[in-house]
Amino acid sequence: MNRLRTAGLLMLAATPDLWLPAARAQQPPPPPQQVTLVCEAVYLPAREIWVRRVRIGFDQARVTAVAIDGVPVYSFTIDGTRIATALDNERIQIDTAAQTWHSDFRGLAQSQGRCERAR
Repeated sequence: MNRLRTAGLLMLAATPDLWLPAARAQQPPPPPQQVTLVCEAVYLPAREIWVRRVRIGFDQARVTAVAIDGVPVYSFTIDGTRIATALDNERIQIDTAAQTWHSDFRGLAQSQGRCERAR
């Protein structure tokens, strides 16, 4: 009887079709991807141009991370193609479809600009 059980286990181990799908299900998900936008924002009233780099991490279903000038933001919200966040008292909105930047320093200064995908 033990020989039959051993032979049955060897038979199962020899047929990869039975255990291969289970191994595929345990594989980790693909790593998240990221895109970097370079935004040239004009800050008023000083009329200064600042180049801001926005890194957006995403996976198959959603945006997973946002970093501005290399600093990860604490939180962000998504509304269609717009990302809204804040960094150092600056409220920031990035429209990924229109590739635009808008920000506000609590009413003391505002900025607007265009963004391009970094190469």
